[in-house]
Amino acid sequence: MLPILSASDLIKPDPGLMWWTLITFVVVMLILRRYAFGPIQAALDARRTAIESDLDSAEKAREEAQAALAEYRAALAESRKEAAKLMDDARRQIETRRTADLAELEADKARQLERARAEIAAETRQALAQIKAQVAELTMAATEKVVRARLDEAEQRRLIDDALAGLDFDALAPPEREPA
Repeated sequence: MLPILSASDLIKPDPGLMWWTLITFVVVMLILRRYAFGPIQAALDARRTAIESDLDSAEKAREEAQAALAEYRAALAESRKEAAKLMDDARRQIETRRTADLAELEADKARQLERARAEIAAETRQALAQIKAQVAELTMAATEKVVRARLDEAEQRRLIDDALAGLDFDALAPPEREPA
C-alpha cells in the first residue's frame, strides 16, 4: 500500500527523489538528443535548405522572367519599328506610283489633245479646200452668167485665181490654241 502524502510532505524536499529526478532527466535528455533532437534538427536543416533552395530558384526564375520580359519588350519595340518602316515604305511606293500614274495620264492627255488638234487642223484644211473648190465652181458659174459665154480653160483659171486672191481663207480657220 502506498503511503498517503499530505501537502506538507510534498513541499519538503527529498534528496533521493531529487537525484532520481535529475538522473531520469539527464537520461531522457541523452535519449532525446541521440534519437529525437538529431533527426528533428536534420529535418529542420533539410527544410531550411529546401526553403533557401526554393527561394534561390524563385529569385532565378524572377530574374529570368525579368530578362524574358525585357527581351520581349525589345522584340516588340523592334517589331513596331519594322512595321512603321514597312508602312512608310508602302506609303512611299504608293506615292511614287501615284506620281508616275499622274505623269502618265498627263502625257496621255497631252498626246490625245495634240492628236485632236492635228485632226482638227487636217479637217479644217480639207474643209477649206472643199470651200475653195465650191467657190471656184460658183465663181465660174457666176462668171458664165455674167459673160454669157463659155470661157476657155486659161481664162477660167485666171478669173478663179483673181476671185480667190480676194478671199482670206485664213479668217475662216478656227484660231489655234497654245498647247497646254
